[in-house]
Amino acid sequence: VQLQASGGGLVQAEGSLRLSCVASGRTFSRYTMGWFRQAPGKEREFVASFTWSGGVTYYADSVKGRFTISRDNAKNTAYLQMNSLKPGDTAVYYCAASLSEYNSRKREQYAYWGQGTQVTVSS
Repeated sequence: VQLQASGGGLVQAEGSLRLSCVASGRTFSRYTMGWFRQAPGKEREFVASFTWSGGVTYYADSVKGRFTISRDNAKNTAYLQMNSLKPGDTAVYYCAASLSEYNSRKREQYAYWGQGTQVTVSS
């Protein structure tokens, strides 16, 4: 599967953005989808995931209550709605796909990655 992320940009603190991740292929519904982010000089970290089987969502504590992950299997697209953005959310955001529904917080579970989209939050 190939992934194409988009929707990043520059936004002021407390603003909102919605990221999209379009997947190629006909089996999108069988992939767990995840969002990760990487700030300069830091490790890539988990943000959110949506398992393919039970439709369970997981969030990093730092974004819980502000970000929402969703998916539209008919459109082969996953989304990350980001509200109440903070300067600390500034990073390159990556979408990823995994055939497993387990350990979806771990980047090692994901075999497929999009190219990343930059999100910059100004104070």
